[in-house]
Amino acid sequence: MFENPDISALEDAAERLGLSPGAGYLDKVSTIVEPLSAGYADLDLLPDLLPAVAYPRDGGERPAAEDNPFGAWYVKTDIAGAPDGPLAGRRIAIKDSIYVAGVPMMHGSSLFEGFVPDMDATVVTRILDAGGMIAGKAVCENYCVSGGSHTSSTGPVINPRCPGHSAGGSSSGSAALVAAGDVDMAIGGDQAGSIRIPSAYCGTYGMKPTFGLVPYTGMMSLEQTIDHTGPITGNVRDNALLLQAIAGDDGLDARQRAVKVKDYAQEIGRDLAGLRIGVVHEGFGHPNSQADVDASVRAAAETLAALGADVSEINVPMHTHAFGIWAALAHDGGYWMMMATNGMGVGLQAPVATDLPRFGSQWRRSGDDMSDPLKIMALFGAYSTKRYLGHYYAKAQRVRRHLQAAYDEALQSCDLLVMPTLPVTATPLPKTLSDPVEVTDRSWEMIRNTCAFNVSGHPAMSVPCGMSDGRPIGMMLVAAHWNEPTIYRAAAAFEAAVDWQRGAV
Repeated sequence: MFENPDISALEDAAERLGLSPGAGYLDKVSTIVEPLSAGYADLDLLPDLLPAVAYPRDGGERPAAEDNPFGAWYVKTDIAGAPDGPLAGRRIAIKDSIYVAGVPMMHGSSLFEGFVPDMDATVVTRILDAGGMIAGKAVCENYCVSGGSHTSSTGPVINPRCPGHSAGGSSSGSAALVAAGDVDMAIGGDQAGSIRIPSAYCGTYGMKPTFGLVPYTGMMSLEQTIDHTGPITGNVRDNALLLQAIAGDDGLDARQRAVKVKDYAQEIGRDLAGLRIGVVHEGFGHPNSQADVDASVRAAAETLAALGADVSEINVPMHTHAFGIWAALAHDGGYWMMMATNGMGVGLQAPVATDLPRFGSQWRRSGDDMSDPLKIMALFGAYSTKRYLGHYYAKAQRVRRHLQAAYDEALQSCDLLVMPTLPVTATPLPKTLSDPVEVTDRSWEMIRNTCAFNVSGHPAMSVPCGMSDGRPIGMMLVAAHWNEPTIYRAAAAFEAAVDWQRGAV
């Protein structure tokens, strides 16, 4: 039950706020806020209104090491959905930053160990309603702050296609389980590329939909204006099928505005005649770009041309500024969302697990248990928000519209944009986590192209297009807002024409 603050509690609050109340002031404050405290206490007496948990389940179980060779499972479950539906017979893994009621959720961090959500995320409910079976929770990176697969408190996730190498992050387990054939489909989350990065590293199909197309209700947020969730699958048609099941307004998530749901498989099977594709010059030749990655994606674009598309190189100069805009949103905004408000944020209106703030505040007592990328994000965000008072977050929110407009302009003359998903292929897992430089390099080195479309909100999909020394290469296809069907059209045509693992057409 909420307690009215006594004088010592108010003195502590005043000190944290930098106030110097005069004698007797806090005594009066304690009396003034009594009605507020009574209002808070009244909340304790009211019943919660949570989405119904419709399908029976137990808490699942942690798999033994021999049953988890890639370290990709956190918990295995067997939650059956509706007896029939478009996902009937499909086994689906859920990223462990997403609520599944009654099933432990670690969010990649020992600080969350013991957290058990009391509600299902909207996407979980929709999967079950569509007949899918929840096969378990896939390991994610520590607080989802890594593009590598080495920061989870449960240990590294190993790339099934090239053991010893990163599976990518932060939806590391989701992509690894699909690539290994352990599940048919998986759900990932994406704030800087966390669906597309592991898909490029593992050779899966990963779609970051248009911002707001899929409700984020029941998921851990990094920063609410760049949060996305979407499907990771082993083929294009499955990707469209899963997106169809989870898309649409849920009436809860404030990120969703004027959502446009389409038939995502409607374009699959169409040829590419008349499709205009722009190969974005600025997406290639980054300081860390591998020459064979750039060459493979350009060759893939030539294949799209051979399939009937009109392919040309274009310039989008603003693309080179995307990282700076993203950095301010993710670090200032991420610090506020994940640290200052204990993972709760403000203004979202959607229901959250009532235990979340208790676990979300654990970093205040055990901050040294955070991974290096998370510590650095917190340190830099704390510095920036105090030193510059949110100036750069505000500037980034304004400038992001210029970035979005630049892609919109390019998409007036093109139906799709093409570039490498990542400048590099899967890197070796760090041999030790003792060097923060190596740990963070392996976490952030790959995001220059992917983070741009978290800022702009355009749909973007990683499509496997080749191999380099046994490691997959991803081509990223980007479309106008709500135009996922065109991405699936091109991706399916390419998939049908090319054996990407052998480089054969």
